[in-house]
Amino acid sequence: MPEGQESIIYLSQEAYDKLADELAYLKGDGRANIAAKIGRARDEGDLSENAGYHAAREEQGQMEARIKQLAHLIENAQVGEVLADSKEVRPGLKVHVYYDGDREDDDVFILGSREMMQFDDSVDIDVYSPQSPLGSAVMGAEVGQTVSYRAPNGGSVSVTIVSLEN
Repeated sequence: MPEGQESIIYLSQEAYDKLADELAYLKGDGRANIAAKIGRARDEGDLSENAGYHAAREEQGQMEARIKQLAHLIENAQVGEVLADSKEVRPGLKVHVYYDGDREDDDVFILGSREMMQFDDSVDIDVYSPQSPLGSAVMGAEVGQTVSYRAPNGGSVSVTIVSLEN
């Protein structure tokens, strides 16, 4: 993988805008709403046995974690659309491969991130980041090309690119 691409997150403009809007809301109205909930719960008295207070604090922690996640996504985003006539594996494409020279052992996956994809969450397809071992190996490869990567168990796996589609 080229230098500096370890943390790049590929997003469509639509996905980027959606995440940026969510981040702006959470940093503004979201934080204000949580602060108000915590304040109301605090006014109820004894905090040690105040379920509303503890629930609001938990919600605040989850929201702050989401803010941090969104900020990271946006900070490391590379925004753009996949070229329709791409002849090489790029983020956003559906990649059909077979493993270790066995055409019966095939797989179809999307290279990118769930945030980049504009499909229903009920779609059952794997998504591999370009930073993953498989994603890194196929990134830039062309249809018909065979590449290899090191599997988590330490073995080497070869993958042949069968086709690409948007």
